[in-house]
Amino acid sequence: MNSDQAAKIREGKGFVAALDQSGGSTPKALKLYGIDEDQYSSEEEMFDLIHAMRSRIITSPAFSGERIVGAILFEMTMDRQIEGIPTAQYLWERKNVVPFLKVDKGLAEEADGVQLMKPIPELDVLLQRAAGGGIFGTKMRSVIKLANPAGVKALADQQFEIGKQIIGQGLVPIIEPEIDINSPEKAEAENLLKTEILAQLNNLSESDSLMLKLTLPNSAGFYKELVDHPRVLKVVALSGGYTRDEANAKLAQNPGVIASFSRALTEGLSARQSDEEFNSVLDSSIESIYRASIA
Repeated sequence: MNSDQAAKIREGKGFVAALDQSGGSTPKALKLYGIDEDQYSSEEEMFDLIHAMRSRIITSPAFSGERIVGAILFEMTMDRQIEGIPTAQYLWERKNVVPFLKVDKGLAEEADGVQLMKPIPELDVLLQRAAGGGIFGTKMRSVIKLANPAGVKALADQQFEIGKQIIGQGLVPIIEPEIDINSPEKAEAENLLKTEILAQLNNLSESDSLMLKLTLPNSAGFYKELVDHPRVLKVVALSGGYTRDEANAKLAQNPGVIASFSRALTEGLSARQSDEEFNSVLDSSIESIYRASIA
């Protein structure tokens, strides 16, 4: 673990930018950015366009370590360059932003009210490549739809089992057990999940460190025990479908939790904007999320 990067995450003021849309979510992200599916004819073109969008965000004067402590990348973004420099290296050396890598391969079919992660083949190979490329940590997502005790336990078991594998490779995992904001049992699911996470954290060794990425809770300050836990480097929150204003308002009610927004970060950005317009909208977005994160 890079101690300077760990200190940036632990003590830095700001939030984690989620720039990790994968193949499945890229068309939607591009559409919101003003690029429709009829404007590209292959997956390669699609990924070129999303990389251009991410590069435009990262190189913007608005995007820096003054308000952003970390950024989560898609594997293909890690493997590409920005201004001739590998993306992770560019983030840390040019922007003072800690780079993370999304490592999951998507969601399995729903069972017992949850969607576990699909298997992640050759994970150790990817982790070694990430560590060699300057990546500090990883992120992996699974989803809770209902407050099913067996399902929530299976999900926590899977997240922490793979999390320990990631720690073993010298990286810091962001464990993301998202709770669907539209779940009819959201509050009950939050109770189950917090209990399972605390049990898992208490079984880690004193040298282990991880981060948690959680859905904004129904009750203010609900995850304080997790924020204060000695094994937790940081708790970050996903926007989960809330608008940026809604997400910021909920985030501000949870001291010690910072944002890790994806769609809410890029809301309002367009490929058709001039650089001046683009940078102005991004600056406003970053400032609002930053303010909610340090509240």
